[in-house]
Amino acid sequence: MSFAAPGRSVADFEASIPAARDSVFAEKRAEITDFAFGGEVAAVFDDMLDRSVPFYAEIQRMTLEMCADFAVPGTRLVDLGCSTGTTLAALHTILPHGVKLLGLDYSEDMLAKARNKLAGLSGDREFDLRAADLNDGACFDDASVALLLLTLQFIRPLRRERLMADIYRGLQENGALIIVEKVLGEDSMFNRLFIKYYYDMKRRHGYSDLEIAQKREALENVLIPYKLLENRELLLNTGFRYVDVFFKWYNFCGIVAVK
Repeated sequence: MSFAAPGRSVADFEASIPAARDSVFAEKRAEITDFAFGGEVAAVFDDMLDRSVPFYAEIQRMTLEMCADFAVPGTRLVDLGCSTGTTLAALHTILPHGVKLLGLDYSEDMLAKARNKLAGLSGDREFDLRAADLNDGACFDDASVALLLLTLQFIRPLRRERLMADIYRGLQENGALIIVEKVLGEDSMFNRLFIKYYYDMKRRHGYSDLEIAQKREALENVLIPYKLLENRELLLNTGFRYVDVFFKWYNFCGIVAVK
């Protein structure tokens, strides 16, 4: 499969994708089950990200420009937890010719959305979308860039070291890993404040208190964040030479690491 840049900006591309309104938790539920990336969530996921992740468009823009600097022709860019493929699709506007794209996700519903999104683009950029449970690790090689965008937090903590080791092995020397994560505050006082500010943001973006409460309960045993410094330590212990923070908003952060 392949596509190439048609000359549109990232903003133009994202604006052309209709996003169904997220109302997954709008109605009162008798029982709250664990959050899952199935068809109901996949159908509204782009809107969910836009309204639930602070400065989501800016984080995407920053990620794309770093990808453009680190991506090397003849290598792969791997998006681990590619969801509906928005980031992969946007990358076609800025990556050098000859960079191959690989997207991994365990949700077939998300991958179906990604395939539809990428199928609308034409040209000769090579890409591949594969079903993969990252709790079992990741298998790829010859990558100059790897992405973990709001993904690592959903990997079981006991499996994160293995996944990070697999990513490290799959990257070329001087390859970059870009991570965006929800994080815990370094102190419980800050953690409480940051969560409060985050829920205030969700209310500003149109979510009700019922939606916030029900989604929080659904995510309780599924999304397990680390502290920022714990994520940094994980990267350094894996062997990455350089680790820095490129984005921070209360309990969300972006980290870039270089092998």
